[in-house]
Amino acid sequence: MKQRVDRQRNIGAFLPLVLFLLGLACGGSSKSNITLTPSPTPAPSAPQTFTNVLTFHNDLARTGQNLTETALTHANVNSSSFGKLFSVAVDGKVDAQPLYVSQLLLSDQAIHSVVFAATEHASVYAFDAKSGHIYWNVTLLLPGETPSDDLGCSQVTPEIGITATPVIDLTAGPHGTIYLLAMSKDSAGNYHHRLHALDITTGQEQFGGPIEIVASYPGTGANSSNGEVVFESKQYNSRPGLLLLNGIVYTGWGSHCDFGLYTGWLIGYDRLTLKQSTVFNFAPNGSEAALWNSGAAPAADAATGQIFVSVGNGNFDTTLNANGFPSRGDFGNAFVRLTAANGQLIAEDYWTMSNTVSESSHDQDLGSGGVMLLPDLNNASGQSVKLGTGAGKDGKLYVFNRTNMGKFN
Repeated sequence: MKQRVDRQRNIGAFLPLVLFLLGLACGGSSKSNITLTPSPTPAPSAPQTFTNVLTFHNDLARTGQNLTETALTHANVNSSSFGKLFSVAVDGKVDAQPLYVSQLLLSDQAIHSVVFAATEHASVYAFDAKSGHIYWNVTLLLPGETPSDDLGCSQVTPEIGITATPVIDLTAGPHGTIYLLAMSKDSAGNYHHRLHALDITTGQEQFGGPIEIVASYPGTGANSSNGEVVFESKQYNSRPGLLLLNGIVYTGWGSHCDFGLYTGWLIGYDRLTLKQSTVFNFAPNGSEAALWNSGAAPAADAATGQIFVSVGNGNFDTTLNANGFPSRGDFGNAFVRLTAANGQLIAEDYWTMSNTVSESSHDQDLGSGGVMLLPDLNNASGQSVKLGTGAGKDGKLYVFNRTNMGKFN
């Protein structure tokens, strides 16, 4: 992981928060010689009047597309008619992507378009997308707590509260729910990570939340005891955006300022009970292999339930088992495909380059960027090909076959 100051993620980190007239406000990896052509375009459906932004980069594939945009054109996006509408003062830096819900019925019995923003002071704001009027504002700190300090590290500074982009489920609870992770420090000096589920119309906690993040995983790697790797809050921060897939809210974890012994985690929680449902560790018998991804959320294919992540530098077992997987289960510096089955996350496939150990040792990991899933393409034989892409600190853009990723290449 070894995140230096020159690659700290501060996209959107400013105060006051400024809303611009953008779409939000408006409504195997080896070389191949196959020729790809786009799949046939489906017949257009009825126009969608309103567009919500409920997750990091708008969709599970993390494309950032708004396919229902109608207001913005080449003609009206210009210096005279396009620009800042207003600003909203908030109490800390905004590192998480703001989210947006159109046509939301609030307590005044009126319909509003609402923006949700979270700060590193562990506060959440819901404000009007047209006027900036704040409908509600809550702190996720418990009594006597403060946001986490930066432990003398300038990766996220001067305080750490909410870094990961939240996710919204419009079908959870009576009015819809926004899920967030917040980090804090209590008066005794203990650090905490908690998952919160807030009613999007009031900011009130739902489903008995918040719940403390605790986890363990079989292994003898960093910070292990009696054959179990243990999640210790002080050592971690969650940068990747949250993923909501098949009723599970997934949270990704990497180091807090490369502090102490750490590994990479993907931990899932039931969206309605907040009960921990699944845990996966990316270096259970090694170290590092974090999920940080410059804030990108794990990508997912809703049709198959597959999750795709890029893992930071760390241990990778170049000794493979009979199926071509790392013999000790350590996936540092790799693209990994996972699927949830019987309450467990399983690594179904992966890809990493032949010089992966060298890349990790020189801090050139894939995990500095996220994964994006490309639209289905057809090859020259008319066969559908499912591809994903991602890039890391080695300056290369990788495209991989999601069906057959290529393993240790």
